[in-house]
Amino acid sequence: QVQLVESGGGLVQPGGSLRLSCAASGFTFSRVAMSWVRQAPGQGLEWVSGVDSGGGGTSYAASVKGRFTISRDNGKNTLYLQMNSLKPEDTAVYYCVKGWHITTPEGQGTQVTVSS
Repeated sequence: QVQLVESGGGLVQPGGSLRLSCAASGFTFSRVAMSWVRQAPGQGLEWVSGVDSGGGGTSYAASVKGRFTISRDNGKNTLYLQMNSLKPEDTAVYYCVKGWHITTPEGQGTQVTVSS
């Protein structure tokens, strides 16, 4: 069955960086576009960034463009999100999902907290 395991979250000060990882299994990862979505406390899911199956095409929400970079390693079945210049409003649980759109997350997510 599909498994998506997110990791790499934590507590970071404003302006800091984190790199999230998502280990995928149970499907042909290299054939599927992937996205990161997030859910802030008391809020709904927000699409953050997506990458096509080959890794050459990416897209970002306006709120993170220029600060976050999505990438993937199809040889390792792993999706990444490099997050720089973090802001308190980036605080959320981050999930990786299949496709380009918001879908119900299948993993447990990883908590990112940006606070001084």
